[in-house]
Amino acid sequence: METGKLLRWLKQEGDRISGGDIIAEIETDKADIELEAFGAGVLRKLLAEPGASVPVGSLIAVIAEPDDDIGALVGDGPGAPAPASAPAPASVPAPVAPRAP
Repeated sequence: METGKLLRWLKQEGDRISGGDIIAEIETDKADIELEAFGAGVLRKLLAEPGASVPVGSLIAVIAEPDDDIGALVGDGPGAPAPASAPAPASVPAPVAPRAP
């Protein structure tokens, strides 16, 4: 599997996230899977829209504490990544990984 389609977000920006929370549903070529948060914090930024095809391992959301600087991750601070030609999420301070239902 190289990409997955983001079906829907189950959490919204501003929600408090605990490790193990299911935050999104992803469609693969074989099944729909749940995306589990392994870290805790606040869901600060959603970087992929439902319906988007997302490369495996790319950043689709930022989970961090409210006072953490996430500017470099979301493109509004020094050292921010250059904009991509196609919408592609970057990496997450608190990693999230797919979990089969």
